[in-house]
Amino acid sequence: MSHVGKGSSSKGTKKPFTALIVDDNSLIRKMHESILKSIGITTQIAHNGKEAVDIFRSGANFDIVFMDMEMPIMNGIEATKELRAMGMVCKIVGVTSCENTDEKEAFKQAGLDILHEKPLTLTKVNSILEQTQNSSP
Repeated sequence: MSHVGKGSSSKGTKKPFTALIVDDNSLIRKMHESILKSIGITTQIAHNGKEAVDIFRSGANFDIVFMDMEMPIMNGIEATKELRAMGMVCKIVGVTSCENTDEKEAFKQAGLDILHEKPLTLTKVNSILEQTQNSSP
């Protein structure tokens, strides 16, 4: 797969592809951030769902959000519902280590585009990006 957000077109420089990583686990955040940056994606971090919602309320926009399910203050289910209620239309990828089928289904129903097991790998990220680009209008 080509690197997302790198290069330029004949009409000028292409806007970098941006991702918000929402996770309370610092090791997972660093792993996911490293993978995304390695393929040219500009990243921002939120430590919980409330921070993610606040970032969007401040006017920030992203091409994709990688949302953990289980976090303190505001979990991924609540944050995803809130973001969708605010009219946010970017892709939201749920990322979880939870094995409870009902909880994973509730996470999907909150407004996810895709759900993946933690941790993300370069192969998973490339697959996610291909899926989201193929489903874009």
